[in-house]
Order: sequence, then C-alpha cells, then structure tokens
Amino acid sequence: MEFRVDRGALADAVAWAARTLPARPAQPVLAGLRLVADDGGGLELAGFDYEVSAQARVDADVAEPGRVLVPGRLLAEIVRSLPARPVEFLTKDAELVLRCGSAEFGLQTMPVEDYPTLPEPPARAGTVAGDAFAAAVAQVTPAAGRDDTLPMLTGVRLDLEGDTMWLACTDRYRIAARELTWSPDAGDFRAGVVVPARTLADTAKAIRPGATVSLGLSGVDDTLIGVSGGDRSMTTRLLDDQYIDYRKRITGEWTSVARVRTAAFAEAIKRVALVTERNTPVRLAFTGSEVSIRAASGDAARANESMSAELDGDAIDIAFSPQYLLDGLAGIRSEFARLECAGPTKAALLTGIPDSQKEDEQSDLDADTGFRYLAMPVRLTS
Repeated sequence: MEFRVDRGALADAVAWAARTLPARPAQPVLAGLRLVADDGGGLELAGFDYEVSAQARVDADVAEPGRVLVPGRLLAEIVRSLPARPVEFLTKDAELVLRCGSAEFGLQTMPVEDYPTLPEPPARAGTVAGDAFAAAVAQVTPAAGRDDTLPMLTGVRLDLEGDTMWLACTDRYRIAARELTWSPDAGDFRAGVVVPARTLADTAKAIRPGATVSLGLSGVDDTLIGVSGGDRSMTTRLLDDQYIDYRKRITGEWTSVARVRTAAFAEAIKRVALVTERNTPVRLAFTGSEVSIRAASGDAARANESMSAELDGDAIDIAFSPQYLLDGLAGIRSEFARLECAGPTKAALLTGIPDSQKEDEQSDLDADTGFRYLAMPVRLTS
C-alpha cells in the first residue's frame, strides 16, 4: 500500500475515526485503526469496538491500493503533531512508514484479517441541519445520567414524528428536552429510540459547520442508529427503548412566571455558588421587580446578589443545585430566560424567550425556543 494525503484532511479524519477506540480493548485488534486505500483515489479510516463504529473518507493520491491496521491512538498523536505538509504512507515488511517533511515514523502493523466486520449502516430515515442537530444534542446531554447500572438514563431519547424531532435526557432529578424540525424521507415516519448520550455528544461535536446530517434507522426492531454527514459516518447500538413520558412532565400549570436576562442570571449564580459546598443549594427569591440569589456554607461563608427580574403571579422562594441551574441556562441561547414554578417543592421549568418576541404581547411571552429544562428543587429547611 502506498499513498499521499493532505495533512489537514488526514488529521480530521483520524480524529473522527479514533474517537471509538477503547482505552482497554477486549481484543488487541480493537485498539487498531483500519486504513483502506483504493484505486479510486480515496482513503477510508475506520474504528470499531463492537458497540460504536466510526468511518471517515478523504481524498488521496493512491499509488498502490491496499489495507492495513495500525495502533489508532498512536497514529492520531503522530498525525496531530505533523507540520502542514503532505503526508506519505507506504507499507514496508511489517511496518507502515509515514513521512512528512523531514519526519519519518514506522508503525508496527497489526493483523488486519483479524479485524471484525463493520456493521452495515441502517437505511436512511431522513436529514436534519447539522448545526441545529449539534446544538440540540449539546443542550440536552448535560442532563443525562452517569450511572451505568441504569442504562436508560445514560441515553438520549430520540422521538421522530413526521417532520418533528424531539431529543430528551434525564437523570431523574431533571429533564432537558429540545424540539426541532427535520426532513423525513417518508412523511408519516415515526420512531422512538434511546441512543447512548456520550456517543451522540461526541459525534455531534465533530459535525462540520453547515453540514447536513443523515439519520439511519433500520425499522421496527432497530438495534442500530446511523449518523452521517458528508464524508463522516458512525453507527452505535441502541439502548432499551423504555423511557419516561417526558413531554407530559415538561408541561403544567404554573402559579409564578419570572423573566431574567440569561447571561446576567448565569453569571450571578456562578458568583454566589463560589461559597457553596457539595450538596449546598442556591436560593432564589423572586419579588415583583428583582430576584435575590443567596447561598451559605454554614458559618464559613455566605453570598447574596440581587438583579432585576419580572414576575407574574405569586412570589417565589425556591432553591436548586447551582450546577443544575447553570446546565439549564447554558442551553438557552436567547437574551431572556423564563422560570415557571408551581411552588417551592415542585419541579420548575426553565425555557428561553425567543429574541424576536415583543414583550408587550402576552401570546409572544408564552413562546419558547424549543428547549425546555425541568429541574427538581432542593427542599428548603428555613
């Protein structure tokens, strides 16, 4: 095998494919990255750990087609460190020789014939704007659970109904959900699956700006989902599709509705949270025209900050984990945020108010940006 490839394109492709490589592989070959150079002038890179596969394709000047398996993480580190010059590869005996400028590396090859067959990507179900999809995934995944003994909670619930897509995560103490529009290949398409949150988050971060993303689902008995955009693709096994009825829980009757400037509110919470210790909440007291943000760690330290706010309904005195509040506010990209409450012990809903809305129209004030974040408060003791 012998080929020449642009260093920038190669670095991006290697980084994408190497994302799936396990730190402690069950089999040595799973630590490898498979490179296939074809006479059509393309180089395909692939990584697979039996759960997740990632593939990338780049243009290359192929002198001799072939395939090889090399240590993936080491290749990624080497390519990342190379100067911005063309990179030449060739196999020599049991080595893959890599040359870039005056630098030369030799990587011991692994038995490529022992590498597992990559799964066939599921049939395409439709497409979605890559920027919107990546933003939605970033908004909801902070609320995913981290306890692997409860697999359902470590996933992103993806519901597809016609041209509407819902993504949601929960760790039992909060729910983050985002609604957006997509383009199904069949107008009456419906599906509900749970995708590992960590895998989907890593994939979304690597989506190129402006790309169109294709989603693949194979049918009623789905076991895989495929996500692809341009010359990148991935598949991952799905989790059990049992999930809570999150859409019912993020609607309700609210006795208090407060509006604040998103960025200023988040900064104030960060400052007040400096005095908190583990499990210490931040307390929010809303009155007609302001909110008081307070926290204390016993007699060691305390903090109090006030800022302007608008309140409709009953006064609010409620407490939350500061990180839960900050995760929710980080998902709001509009200038103003809305906090809706039904009492100090009931879950509260945090949403964004679209920047285009006029504050003097009540119907506009009820609109949101499609992102909804429900959090359980901490019970106040005094």
